[in-house]
Amino acid sequence: MSSDSIPETFPAAPDAPTESPFRTEPTARDEAPQFVLPLVVHLEKTAPPARNDALVTAARAVLTLLSDPRSLGGEDGGVEDVEGEDGAEGEWARAVRDWQDARIRKVVRRARGAEWRKASALPGITVTGEHAEVRVFPPVPLDGWPKELAKLQVSGTDLDDPEAPAAPDLAGPVLWMNPDVTMSAGKAMAQAGHGAQLAWWELSDTERTAWREAGFPLSVATPGAARWRELTASGLPVVRDAGFTEVAPGSCTVVADHPALRR
Repeated sequence: MSSDSIPETFPAAPDAPTESPFRTEPTARDEAPQFVLPLVVHLEKTAPPARNDALVTAARAVLTLLSDPRSLGGEDGGVEDVEGEDGAEGEWARAVRDWQDARIRKVVRRARGAEWRKASALPGITVTGEHAEVRVFPPVPLDGWPKELAKLQVSGTDLDDPEAPAAPDLAGPVLWMNPDVTMSAGKAMAQAGHGAQLAWWELSDTERTAWREAGFPLSVATPGAARWRELTASGLPVVRDAGFTEVAPGSCTVVADHPALRR
């Protein structure tokens, strides 16, 4: 379960920087040290979470880390009244900034039993869904994973939805998955995380604060083909995959639909 995708707005936001982490062509960001955001899903053999639940929980985990005081500081806060009054930088802020200055990569791994307990002892945040548990960790260098995470499995396990997921709450944020792209559960979790991050970046500080204080409600859904075409042409942020794993380069995988971004 993994993704080395590079999210991208489509079409590009008017004020997007030239060297954007959303662009798939080579830029100076490729010269910077590369980091990855690790996410670990708790996956016991006897009680795996539903796929949709895992996708929602992974997206919320990414948002939770981005808004955590340990990831913020100084002028980089991005959420009103989260940083300390003195504007001190959080302990994860440098790693998060370095990660966002380079290519945006996320890798999802799975853990059970003792592996999950060891992973849970590392600095990070565990986010729970209906049944899913996903722990997100501060970014690490591509070649500098903690040993407790480096040995976890990346592939070989998928998740299903025993029952059809509930209809998305169209009054709230929705991450729309491409109906024509097949992805493993881990890949889809990383893509949902990319979509949530794109929405987060597009929001104002006030809108971010409101979303955070509400507990980051969101839905993940797969639209029909016609609706997907409408969404990709709507001006909402779109994740465009770099093509390192599973899908063709440039594939649009997720549309990040937030009420504040609808036009």
